[in-house]
Amino acid sequence: MLKKILIASVFTLASSAIAQAGCGLSGGTVKILGNEFPAIQTVAKGAMACADDNVTVTANLTTEHRDLQVAAMTANPAEYTVAIVANSSIVPLMNDGLIRPLNDLVEKFGGKLKKNQLITIDGKIMAVAFMANAQHLFYRKDILEQAGLDVPATYEDVIAAAKVIKEKGLMEYPLSGTFKSGWNLGEEFVNMYMGTGADMFKAGTAEVSVNNENGVEALNMLKELASFMNPDFLTYDSNAAAAEWEAGNVAMMNMWGSRAGPVVDDEGSTPDIVAATAFTGAPTLGGGSVPATTLWWDGFTIAANISDEDAEASFRAMVNGVDPSILTDETKSQAVWLIDGFEPGLTAEGVFATANAGAKPYPMLPFGGLLHTAAGAELADFLQGKESAEQALTDLEAAYTTAAKEAGFIK
Repeated sequence: MLKKILIASVFTLASSAIAQAGCGLSGGTVKILGNEFPAIQTVAKGAMACADDNVTVTANLTTEHRDLQVAAMTANPAEYTVAIVANSSIVPLMNDGLIRPLNDLVEKFGGKLKKNQLITIDGKIMAVAFMANAQHLFYRKDILEQAGLDVPATYEDVIAAAKVIKEKGLMEYPLSGTFKSGWNLGEEFVNMYMGTGADMFKAGTAEVSVNNENGVEALNMLKELASFMNPDFLTYDSNAAAAEWEAGNVAMMNMWGSRAGPVVDDEGSTPDIVAATAFTGAPTLGGGSVPATTLWWDGFTIAANISDEDAEASFRAMVNGVDPSILTDETKSQAVWLIDGFEPGLTAEGVFATANAGAKPYPMLPFGGLLHTAAGAELADFLQGKESAEQALTDLEAAYTTAAKEAGFIK
């Protein structure tokens, strides 16, 4: 099924012959930039194990990595030799030629990598994926049972369940989510719009196509969900939403599969909440059959503007970071790993259920990030009741079109 997740994307799978290799570095500098969550911390730790008197390995893991990566990799030499990316964040790096093809490095030093880890575009391996991801439904079994409710399968079910939970006085704010203005809110809109089954762009063009009844439907559902969240919902990213869950304040949320392990790891919560936490696939929207979410992968890339010595050291260190030996009792629940020897458990159930239900990959288009950015910037006023859905979508369309023209995607 994990192979299916990647095959479902726009990428093909590489079939290069690869040879065995270990750390054994004679020199070089490795500087890693990536997101901050447990699975990536584990990978970075594995890479840093390659450091010795001849090799320096450092990592900057931050939730602000997307805002840093393009400028940092544009410098010559690049400020980082490795960028840990996902479906969307690799696109601007490729657009500007800031990462290098990895075919030669994979052939020489990628013996422990699997074919479905090699993200290939036009015959060039541009990234090595190490985990699959998707936002899906987290729910509290005990709260649903107390409310006499079944596990929601649709967003309409989620809203109905939230009403019952609140009316019964079980929780004041039964829902949470990653609605922080900016990237997170943009992702929520992309997810919900994908649930309508409609395309976000006019066929064969970069012209946006979300200012329509499907866009209104997606926005109205986001607003309904927000009405059952903490009033500060526009400040909630993954860290904040996960903290609310562990504090026992939330009954349901659509959250990244990579956060499933950390919320049931017996740290930061109570045994009762951990025992009552369960996972299922992402809900559908408006009678549709496709989950209102997107499939993702996370992986590493190597900078173009660095020496060949640093590129080799960086690649080999990252291969060590995703070696099967990183899979321990502590780390195996941190992600749906695309690593040899991974056996899915409880915390992978939501991602698998979402993929099996036909969720689509995040749309990896050169101009897709511009729409994502416009959505994250323009939709907050609607969710706060300051403007209509139609006005918000008009603003989104205008912001995107301006950016797409400036970037040369629309004439």
